[in-house]
Amino acid sequence: MTIYVINPNSSQHVTDGITRAVDPMRAMTPVAIEARTLAEGPPGIETQAHVDGVVTPLLAHCARLEDSASAFVVACYSDPGLAALREQSARPVLGIAEASILTAMTLGQRFGIVSILSRSIPRHMRYVGAMGVMDRLAADMPLELGVLDLQDKTRTFERLKTVGAQLRDTAMADVIILGCAGMTAYRSELEDHLGLPVVEPCQAAVAMAIGRVALQKTFKDRP
Repeated sequence: MTIYVINPNSSQHVTDGITRAVDPMRAMTPVAIEARTLAEGPPGIETQAHVDGVVTPLLAHCARLEDSASAFVVACYSDPGLAALREQSARPVLGIAEASILTAMTLGQRFGIVSILSRSIPRHMRYVGAMGVMDRLAADMPLELGVLDLQDKTRTFERLKTVGAQLRDTAMADVIILGCAGMTAYRSELEDHLGLPVVEPCQAAVAMAIGRVALQKTFKDRP
C-alpha cells in the first residue's frame, strides 16, 4: 500500500522537489510514499481556472490508484478537488494547504503565508476564512514569481528572504508557511535565515497522512 502525493500540475521538476522534500520521512513509516505528476494539469496552477480545471483529471487519476492507496495527498496549495476526492475515496485524503495551516497553528500563534503571486492571495483568503482561522493569519505576501520561475534558486531565495522578513518584522508572524509545492527546496535555509519555524506544506501533509494511516491501523487491530 502507498501514500500517493499527487502534484496536480504537469511540471515534473515540482514533483521531483516533492520527492526530495518527503524523502527523509520514508524512514518513519513502512508504507511507501510516491509522488506523482498529473500529466493533464497546466505547468503551474496559478489561477482559479487552473484550480477548477484539474479537479476532473485528478479524481480520475486517484480512482485508478484507489486499490493500492493507503492515503492521498493533494500537493497544490489551492487544495483542488479536496472535498470531491474525500467524497470519492475510502482512504484518508489530505490537502497541503489545510495541513500546513493546521501544522503552523501548533508551532506559533500567528502564521504568515508566502504566496507565489498577488492573484493567489484571494484564493488563500477564501480558504483561510472557510477554515475559520482568519484571526490566526498575520498576512499573506507574494513573491511575484510564477511556478516555473521558482526554478531560479538564487532569485527565488532572495525573494523568500525579503518576503519572509516582512512577514516576521512587519506582520509579526511567528511561523511561516511556504504557499506553493514548488518551494520545497527552500524550507531549511529559510528557517535558518529567519530564525522562525517554516512549514513546507507537502511535508506537513505527508506527516499527517502517515499519522492517519497509523491511526486507522489501531482501529483495525482493536479486539
